[in-house]
Amino acid sequence: MTEEFGPADRALLENEAAALYEDAVRAGSVAPDDPRLARRAPTRPAFDLLVDLGLLTLDPEEKAYLPVDPSAVQSRVVAPMGQRAVALLEESGHWSELFGGLGQTYRRSAGARHPVTHIRGLANINRFLSTAVEDAREELLTAQPTRGRSSTSLEKASERDLRAVQRGVVMRTLYQHSARRSLAIKEYVEMTAPFGAQVRTLEEFFNRMIVIDRAVAIVPGVEGNNLAIAIHEASLVAYLADVFERYWERARPYDDHAAATTRIIAEDVRNMTVRMLVEGHSDPASAKRIGISTRTYAGYIAALKDEYGVQTRFQLGHAMGLHEAGQDDA
Repeated sequence: MTEEFGPADRALLENEAAALYEDAVRAGSVAPDDPRLARRAPTRPAFDLLVDLGLLTLDPEEKAYLPVDPSAVQSRVVAPMGQRAVALLEESGHWSELFGGLGQTYRRSAGARHPVTHIRGLANINRFLSTAVEDAREELLTAQPTRGRSSTSLEKASERDLRAVQRGVVMRTLYQHSARRSLAIKEYVEMTAPFGAQVRTLEEFFNRMIVIDRAVAIVPGVEGNNLAIAIHEASLVAYLADVFERYWERARPYDDHAAATTRIIAEDVRNMTVRMLVEGHSDPASAKRIGISTRTYAGYIAALKDEYGVQTRFQLGHAMGLHEAGQDDA
């Protein structure tokens, strides 16, 4: 019996060959001189396939082709296909590893030739990030402003980052305090923390940044989400890593839920809100810097009005000024 069967054979079996087989089952057999088995008959290819598959066999005593139970034939046809599929998957894995190694060599060389690389387009940026993180061997430092991280982007990052920490990469991530209220970020932390990933939060605003193995840093360009800058220059990467370390030292562990820590974080957010108000930033700009929605920021302002017993922002500014002046006199 032929062992190589493909889509064309399956299509023939689904149609003409199936009809011929069903007729043979109903009749109990097919005579060799049946017109459908003639050399030039349109159904001859269907008959040949049934014989090749073993679904029709010639009985010398009855001198007729008898139908065979498909369950007795299936393993002889399907099993070799599964074996070939396993072998192909294994071979494709070897090829993938080989190309991956060559790709790392190329990217390291490209970084030496081009200290700064501009990556345009969100799809290209995501591909570059995925490849760069897959290349990480020792350390990932990531600073992620809370605003702008959708559930979809976090889901993709979770899969990518999880693979990194599972292979032993040390990962530290900074968020703003407002991240503590995000369910998506909570799920992300719960997924990666058991493998050693560390997360801390900070009240200050910072731009997105990823530093990989202290060899390459990726930061946003001036055009926003459609431009990223990959920096390979060692001095610049070291500087950005040092900036991260300074923020990290001041940040508070995400998993620290002690009452004292909660109070401190609430005070941090309050002070940041006051600072934004005093400096005269617009509500959208202030909300972005704190990592919250404009509506939530308006709620913070309303809470400050209640705290100082005033009704307007002008009155709030005046009251805060008097309060600060009183503290200075004291």
